[in-house]
Amino acid sequence: MDPFLRSVSLNRTRVDNFDAFPFSVPAVRELQTLQLHPQVTFFIGENGTGKSTLLEGIDLVEGFNYEGGTRNFTVERHDQRYQLAGALGVGRGVRRARHDSFYLRAESFYNIATEIDRLGLIREGGSYGNNSLHAQSHGEAFLTIFLQRMGGNGLYLLDEPESALSPQRQLAFLAAMHEHVRRGSQFIIATHSPIIMAYPQAVIYQFSETGIAPVEYTDTEHYKVTNAFLNRREKMLEELLAEDDD
Repeated sequence: MDPFLRSVSLNRTRVDNFDAFPFSVPAVRELQTLQLHPQVTFFIGENGTGKSTLLEGIDLVEGFNYEGGTRNFTVERHDQRYQLAGALGVGRGVRRARHDSFYLRAESFYNIATEIDRLGLIREGGSYGNNSLHAQSHGEAFLTIFLQRMGGNGLYLLDEPESALSPQRQLAFLAAMHEHVRRGSQFIIATHSPIIMAYPQAVIYQFSETGIAPVEYTDTEHYKVTNAFLNRREKMLEELLAEDDD
């Protein structure tokens, strides 16, 4: 199936200073053209390597606002990432995402929940249910949006969705995401979760100090560290918590 977004690239002629944020971020500084998977693309890497920054830039290019929500939401603040959006280009497919496309940031989820209340979108039979997201746990509110608001055949940008979800809920998220994929959706997700990035129909991009490169799931640090800890828990804890002889 043809994706909504085929690629994202940096027009380097529009960058005035690669030593200034956000262009100084390694992955942004080294970006040429990044091919996106038609179904699921994961951005992974250590904090500060640029995965969320690039996702935010894509979100602004696609007409979402900085804080998140649908393209109709207006909760936002001016930020240097708008400069990045002005230098980014996206290669689009033939299809166009339906109006229920969504950008979800764990960092600003509270603001989006407040905007949903302000707009009177909490009502019986509505897309966000009939119970304020503020009256639910973070995980419950996230799943409410994911299961009720996201209707499929849309473009969904998610920044660290695991921050709201227990391991069991992350598995439920995978199953729900797969159903959305079957209904023609495309996801771009920044994540640290080895559970979420295990989704088989995806490409994983590793963000690092040297730029962006594709990586196999079992070659990610997230998988290696988690697997080693679960298999050698007592030994690793002994080494980590050992007191210095001095």
